[in-house]
Amino acid sequence: MAGPAPPTPPVAPAPPEVGRRERKKLATRAALRDAALRLAVRHGVENITVEQIATEADIALRTFFNHYSSKEEAVVAAAAAGAEALVAEFRARPAAESVLPALREAVLVVMDRHDAAGRDHLRALRLMRESPSLVPQQMAVLTAQEQALARAVADRVGVPWAEGGPRPIYPQLCAAAALAALRVVLERWLDHASGPDQDDAGHDHAPPLAVLRHEVDEALAHLAAGLDEVRRA
Repeated sequence: MAGPAPPTPPVAPAPPEVGRRERKKLATRAALRDAALRLAVRHGVENITVEQIATEADIALRTFFNHYSSKEEAVVAAAAAGAEALVAEFRARPAAESVLPALREAVLVVMDRHDAAGRDHLRALRLMRESPSLVPQQMAVLTAQEQALARAVADRVGVPWAEGGPRPIYPQLCAAAALAALRVVLERWLDHASGPDQDDAGHDHAPPLAVLRHEVDEALAHLAAGLDEVRRA
């Protein structure tokens, strides 16, 4: 006699659909972000104005300030989108992966993107290296990314995360150390790129991904092994 049928696995709820108003809002933000990045790459952040960005995006100046507080925030928005993508990819990794391998795969997926969003992320990273005026916005992006990743790490390892209360040290330490290592790696990776952002045919000069892959592996291996090395004779 056959045993009872196995239970049907629960079906994950479908993500809520984005309404028309929200889609329009997101499209406007993207248009302003893209226009700001285009102009900043072309002329330099210091040489563009909010009015020029609004005109480039064909959007009213008043609408600009509904989405961004400054031209610097609009320019850095592409990097913020890349930071959000990294945390999303990290969350999407299989639950059996530990933190550092999951983070490795997530960063390689994001940096290997060849679509417009991937190119914009790369351009924003370059701009932030070259433009001191972007430092405050860059720090805001990094702080938000660190907190989002710490929450994702807590969820992955099953550590309670209380909003507004004392938070466990491991997820915060892990996120801070991993992102610091990745910033070092990305700086070194971008140094391998030569020439302007685009050639005469409009193609981006992307650094070789093999270099990034090697240095991500090396950096995360150092974190996994611990940084307290004895000085070599």
